[in-house]
Amino acid sequence: MSPELVALQKRLGHEFAHPRLLERALTHRSFSSDHNERLEFLGDSVLNLAVSGLLFEKLDRLPEGDLSRIRANLVKQDALHQMAVGLSLSAGLRLGDGEKRSGGHKRPSILADALEAVIGAVYLDAGFDAASDLVRRLYGGIELNAQMSAMGKDSKTDLQEWLQARKMKLPQYRVVATTGEAHRQTFDVECLVEELQRGERGLGASRRAGEQAAAAAMLQYLRDHEAGLTRPPQ
Repeated sequence: MSPELVALQKRLGHEFAHPRLLERALTHRSFSSDHNERLEFLGDSVLNLAVSGLLFEKLDRLPEGDLSRIRANLVKQDALHQMAVGLSLSAGLRLGDGEKRSGGHKRPSILADALEAVIGAVYLDAGFDAASDLVRRLYGGIELNAQMSAMGKDSKTDLQEWLQARKMKLPQYRVVATTGEAHRQTFDVECLVEELQRGERGLGASRRAGEQAAAAAMLQYLRDHEAGLTRPPQ
């Protein structure tokens, strides 16, 4: 293992029994077909569960809506990017030549995705408790309080609350297409509200950004057409 990854393990507070997992977590798709996107998918779910548990424990008087808003702010790209920078995650990133030349080691979306992948790697390496402990260390310096729910909400959170207020199911997101070279892709994402049989699409430089754009488009449509919205017969 490289000196950079040895040092990173110390900063993470986790020594990998299977170091290959950490290498894969830091491998961008521009570098190899054995990249970190599946680990990112897994880490995203582990992160959300771990943060949910932390908030449930620390903010025991807050209702579900406030907890959801706080969680959304804690796991959004900006927050993950700042943590990744604090961990010097870029030192271990494996990027293709084109991505290196374009400054990929500083790109917020790449660093945020890599941190989620690292969380997923810890989960596979040692289980949920170890991954949850890592998440708690990452958020250890943040004071969790009820006022955090008043922070700016993102479009996905706004859409979720709009639907929940009307007793409707949460939206579904899927990547319709990706275009461009591996180091500079555009993600075309659809947001589907199943009960209305309505889909809206958005574009972004990452899957997460595409989801936000699609959610914003859906929210705009729902607000513009709210008076005439009817659910199809079941």
